[in-house]
Order: sequence, then structure tokens, then C-alpha cells
Amino acid sequence: MSEELIIRLATPADVHDMMALALSACDENGFVDPNPEKLLAEIWPALNRDHGLIGMIGKEGGKPEGAILLRIGTMWYSDNQVLEEKAIFIHPEYRSAKGGRARKLCEFSKQVSDSLGIPLIIGVLSDNRTEAKVRLYERQFGKPSGAYFLYNAKTGGWKKAAE
Repeated sequence: MSEELIIRLATPADVHDMMALALSACDENGFVDPNPEKLLAEIWPALNRDHGLIGMIGKEGGKPEGAILLRIGTMWYSDNQVLEEKAIFIHPEYRSAKGGRARKLCEFSKQVSDSLGIPLIIGVLSDNRTEAKVRLYERQFGKPSGAYFLYNAKTGGWKKAAE
């Protein structure tokens, strides 16, 4: 019998694992080189549930299988709070495993939005399997409200340029 996937709230004890996961996400999806200090400035408050949180798949003290970084902030034109997905990432070793990890993290983000009573802003910014990711998001969230475009850049391109 397979084990049910549980999403737990990450804690400060998860900082190193979360940083490693975030840097992997940047390697794959970033289009400019990552700054670990800036990553930590988003991750650390969320680990401490200060204007955000991190939903993590994986046992405490074990290697994370995936995570979603959610921060509470405002849009540039409003004082109203929104829940902003900064990153959702499944470790490559777990992408083909059964369980629908990305779907579960999407569902988790909706539950957080519902419990806080604030809108969720979430999207796909990737040149890798983009169509499949968009289909997943459409099943989870409905019709998209726009699109992202990159000019003079490609996701994961910073890593190839640095090599």
C-alpha cells in the first residue's frame, strides 16, 4: 500500500533543505542568476510564518520532495493583501512518482487562500514542459488571467550562460 502524501508546514529547521530546493528551482526555472541572500530573505520569514509560509512534502528531517513558498503582500497598486506564490517546485527525483505532488501543492495553496480569505496569485514561468504545467493549473485554478513573456531570456538560461 502506498503512503499518502502529507504537506506539512516547514519550520526554521528546514532552512538548509529549503535553500537547496530553491537553488535547484532557480537552476531549472530562473532566467537571471540567483542571489542566495535574496532567496533567504523570502524563505526565512516564511519558515517563521511571518507574512507567509512554506508547504513542504516530506518527513521532518528527511529530504523534501517538493515545496511551495507562499508570501503575503500587496500588489503595487493596492493596500489589500494577496497570497503570492513565489515558487512551487518538485524535486526531479519525485516528478514521475505517483501521488500528484504538484497538484497537491496547488490544492494546498487554495486551502491557504481560503483560510486567510485573501486572493491567491499563482502562475507558470518555465520553458520546460510549460503546456503540461499550464493544463494542471487550468484544472486547479480555472481559466488563466494573462500570461508571462520573456524577451532576451530563457528560463534556465542563466545557468547555461554561466557554464
